[in-house]
Amino acid sequence: MEKGRLEAFSDGVLAIIITIMVLELKVPHGDGWDVLVQQWPVFLSYVLSFIYVGIYWNNHHHLLHAAEKVNGSVLWSNLHLLFWLSLMPVTTGWMGENHFAKVPVAIYGMVLLMCAIAWQPLQYSLICANGGKTSMLAQALGSDWKGKVAVAIYLSGILLAFVAPWVSCLLYATVAAMWFIPDRRIESRIKHEQA
Repeated sequence: MEKGRLEAFSDGVLAIIITIMVLELKVPHGDGWDVLVQQWPVFLSYVLSFIYVGIYWNNHHHLLHAAEKVNGSVLWSNLHLLFWLSLMPVTTGWMGENHFAKVPVAIYGMVLLMCAIAWQPLQYSLICANGGKTSMLAQALGSDWKGKVAVAIYLSGILLAFVAPWVSCLLYATVAAMWFIPDRRIESRIKHEQA
């Protein structure tokens, strides 16, 4: 199968997710700084989620760029990832509206965890569809230590949310910082293959 439809569909879904999140930001009622200060939790949760969706979009682009073809397994794995990402607007709004309360922060972390877990079958199915363990994509991805560390940090953040939600938010932001720069393994492997 051609990968163009998968890329276009995924880009569209991610654009809609960002649009829904920004629509949750309400126009402040008033013209003073105090009105803006009241909105900072909603804005801060939006910024964090925007960065996360951007990271997934960027890495999704790199991952598919390295793949030559897709199959039904890839399509379903991609939908699995998009399902969890589509829950970001709800959990983002809930967390912001409730000023980073314990349960919303824990649920937000669970959605982040499920997105990270859903990324693994997508990688695996793309590797299988593009030559298996000896493929350029498999070699580029390697052991994926950042993915494993991210899952551990998310689990810690979820548990800590019931004690110190702000620590959880800092952990979630730490994972975002880890992934902010796109995964260079794929780019460098493509350049190596073309040289």
